[in-house]
Amino acid sequence: MAGPRPVVLSGPSGAGKSTLLKKLMKEYDSVFGFSVSHTTRNPRPGEENGRDYHYVTREVMQAGIDNGDFIENAEFSGNMYGTSKAAVQDVQAKNLICILDIDMQGVRNIKRTDLNPIYISIQPPSLEVLEKRLRDRKTESEESLQRRLHAAKVEMEFSKEPGAFDVIIVNDVLEDSYGQLRNALLEEINKVKKINMSS
Repeated sequence: MAGPRPVVLSGPSGAGKSTLLKKLMKEYDSVFGFSVSHTTRNPRPGEENGRDYHYVTREVMQAGIDNGDFIENAEFSGNMYGTSKAAVQDVQAKNLICILDIDMQGVRNIKRTDLNPIYISIQPPSLEVLEKRLRDRKTESEESLQRRLHAAKVEMEFSKEPGAFDVIIVNDVLEDSYGQLRNALLEEINKVKKINMSS
């Protein structure tokens, strides 16, 4: 795939990935692009088809997976999620750094492709802090919350595996974490800026 190296951002729900990403996009809006994932879950209030996710039926999604159209896909809390090759190529074609926000299963799958991204893990300071963050959201049933916490525990263990990630950021103080994230991506950011200036 031609274009800037994509960035894989992974970490448990509630670790603060979305907040860090929003800051990154605000500071470098002309450098990064999101690949829009597919999902079979229903939109949450305020979410928009084609912007937050491509909302599709299970049949449509399964057909795409069987067809080899997806870089990675996973099932989580009873819903399917996935990143299509086309979605990443769309971003790279605009000379943007494609941000892939995916889970542990996805990271393992991408390691088997020719994508060659920068792997970054965003971790919470502890499981207790994560639980508090998730409870404060008030969007989860107790059962769903417990499922997310269990998944988080597994993801936190996975991030410690040698070679799993290029950079691990423990998101305790937001400004510090953001500084680490920006530093990790500075080389690619500068490449994109240079190409944009010369084009």
